Amino acid sequence: MKPRSKIIGTLLALGWALGVALAPGCGRPTGTTTAEPGAAPAQRLTIGVSLMNLSNEFIVMLHQAMLAKAGELGVALIVTDAQRSAERQVQQVESFIAQRVDAIILNPCEVEASAPAVEKALAAGIPIVNVNSETRTPPTAFIGSRDEESARLAMEYIVQRLGGRGNIVMMHGFMGQAAQIKRDRGAREVLARHPDVKLLADQTAEWDRAKAMSLMENWIQAYGEKLEAVFAHNDEMGMGAVIALEQARLKPKVIVASVDAIADALQAVQDGRLDATVFQDAKGQGGGAVEAAVRLARQETCAKEAFIPFQLVTRTNVAQFLDTVSRP
Repeated sequence: MKPRSKIIGTLLALGWALGVALAPGCGRPTGTTTAEPGAAPAQRLTIGVSLMNLSNEFIVMLHQAMLAKAGELGVALIVTDAQRSAERQVQQVESFIAQRVDAIILNPCEVEASAPAVEKALAAGIPIVNVNSETRTPPTAFIGSRDEESARLAMEYIVQRLGGRGNIVMMHGFMGQAAQIKRDRGAREVLARHPDVKLLADQTAEWDRAKAMSLMENWIQAYGEKLEAVFAHNDEMGMGAVIALEQARLKPKVIVASVDAIADALQAVQDGRLDATVFQDAKGQGGGAVEAAVRLARQETCAKEAFIPFQLVTRTNVAQFLDTVSRP
């Protein structure tokens, strides 16, 4: 897709007026020619980005990785926050289409309800890259990780710590979102192989720390000393569970494992508060999504799917991950 200088210029002006975030172009665009002195500046590609929810720390990390890669490649990003609304996300993509951006990156809110956003982009002939989460309609490319794998790693760790016998509760993410569906599936696959590990209860806390605290408090009242382990679909909920257990003076007796390896969770693992987390590579996903969008916008070859492995993090190996997260 060829750059459109007049439209992009208008976009940049409108972007500031509307409060959208633009990534700085702070380096030579890869695969393009920088203008000679006195000539018109080389036109940058513009990529529209719709993120699921910028109040979630992992999505913030994903966003930061995108901005860093966009700066490295010399492309502009128009970033919007869907605030967990698939309807809003579809509207954001419709706006990108109207503005004729060169490519779109979608971090889907839901498998089904965000699918029309992909369909509309494809119908308009604009390449769209799904990052971190999936939709029913396949995009031009997908960059992420296999969410079943993260749940298997966490649950197998819990089963091993329990010695193959015990009681567990599970906190779901936002219902209908791909990570929630697949992490639930992966966890249940492990439980099916270990019938002496009983799932006492499972319920959504919507990826939220405060909601997870409240849910954990309810479970403490309901199950008390029967509680032996918690699997939370993300670290925000895992940390909420840890805090509630600490306040009830039950944490030393209850194993807690979660997913994402955000900085707060990694520190908690190092301090012995959170037993384990599963590292999800936000930099790899975010940077990879921008790279894929740029290649597609330039009509270059791009893999249809790219999956980045998860890694289990415990106190024995947490130092190397703390270093990874702390680096810019």
